[in-house]
Amino acid sequence: MDPQQRLLLEVAWEALEYAHIPPDSVYGSATGVFVGIIGQDYAQRLFAPGYLDRIDAYVGTGASQGVAAGRLSYALGLTGPSFSVDTACSSSLVTLHLACESLRRKECDLALSGGVNLILEPGLNVNFSKARMMAPDGRCKSFDSAADGYVRGEGCGMLVLKRLSDALAAGDQVLAVVRGSALNQDGPSGGLTVPS
Repeated sequence: MDPQQRLLLEVAWEALEYAHIPPDSVYGSATGVFVGIIGQDYAQRLFAPGYLDRIDAYVGTGASQGVAAGRLSYALGLTGPSFSVDTACSSSLVTLHLACESLRRKECDLALSGGVNLILEPGLNVNFSKARMMAPDGRCKSFDSAADGYVRGEGCGMLVLKRLSDALAAGDQVLAVVRGSALNQDGPSGGLTVPS
């Protein structure tokens, strides 16, 4: 199994515990799962030259980005919307928007929204360096006139979301309120890798 899938399982479990929701209590509930995941490093390892001898019954589900959200729903017994999103660097923010919209439309009563990225192979770093996308000094300088690229990061984060009225009625601790969100694409900009 891709370590990203395992990390999602662990962090989602911890997020539920932090929200004072016993993970076994959500079994069979209309809980949505919205996962941002873009890395395919583990699949590259599994399907490297000579891979045919290494294929077993679990390679397909273990390496699939699309399965990441489904595995979480399956493991916790969740019956709400469940899907993985790849919009590059914005994937986790897009999952937040989609989760909020799903809660507003009452497609789910609880939502897990987050993302994961692990760098397991050097290939993309090499590619992005050759494309001059990476900051040569390894420092990200967002919105700075000295900005000269970005830095790739690793990690996993997961939010537990409810409609505010439901959270207040349940006496939940509310750490933040999402008042609104939106998605767009800026179309033709300074370049495909330079959105404005």
